[in-house]
Amino acid sequence: MNRTPKTLLVLALVGVVGMAFRVSWNAQRDVARTVGADATAALLYPFVVDGLMALALVATLVLTGRDKTFALRVLAGYTAASLVLNYVHGLVPALHGGGQRMQLADWAPANWVLVLLATSLPVGSIFFGSDLVAKVLHHRPASITDQDETAETTTNRLGPDLHESAPETPPEATELPAPQSAEPEPAVVPEPMAEPVAEVEPVTSTEPVSLRPVAAVESAPRRATGRVPDSARTPRPTRTPDELLAEARSATAEWSDTELTAEAIRKAVRTSSARGRLLRDTLKAERSAPNAGAEATAA
Repeated sequence: MNRTPKTLLVLALVGVVGMAFRVSWNAQRDVARTVGADATAALLYPFVVDGLMALALVATLVLTGRDKTFALRVLAGYTAASLVLNYVHGLVPALHGGGQRMQLADWAPANWVLVLLATSLPVGSIFFGSDLVAKVLHHRPASITDQDETAETTTNRLGPDLHESAPETPPEATELPAPQSAEPEPAVVPEPMAEPVAEVEPVTSTEPVSLRPVAAVESAPRRATGRVPDSARTPRPTRTPDELLAEARSATAEWSDTELTAEAIRKAVRTSSARGRLLRDTLKAERSAPNAGAEATAA
């Protein structure tokens, strides 16, 4: 919406609110005189009620969240109170013109409630009006809050990066003595002396080497790879039980009975734990069979 339609809309709203305030003026002034207000207080009484309604309306346009809900509740409460006072003024013709004390209702409890409502509205305007003004003055737009949080987050992130990117001084390399071999060194045959060559001294740079900090480079995340098809996989050779048993026999030929365990056999032939236990039982049975036959022959 352009600026001109917005301006016309605001002016129309101000006009409607002003006319409604003028219509409600007589009712609230007469009610104020009836509950004991003097001429000046009765003249200012409509500003107390309808003025706070206007303030709450402006606060709802500025505030957000819970503060906006609070301003809407104040606006609704004072609108209902103004409606009740106008309704009583129209219901009791004796209130028109004011200037004398009288009951606002024939039933005593209703009269007490109406008097309490009319006399408590000025005090409520002071409390709720000051609270709304304080909330509006301390309100911060969401855009400014997001910018502050973004700047603070950027500062917090740059701090550790600067410390991490600072170059570290490499430790000085210490010369280690050459290892002595146990083998005797071969005899060296002396070679004929050649002409002496002039030694060249190495050129050393006197300028200090400057180290510049390098920003830390984050490695790009690795992309997830799919499942490797079975055709591209290397086929794993499968061994038959007889081949496993023959391999276990050759591997454990020199083992003692105490060394013949399922875990040792599994590691030696690289098989599963279940097959390791099966091979252990088979090998122990083969070893015990010759011993049993020898004992029978001896007996």
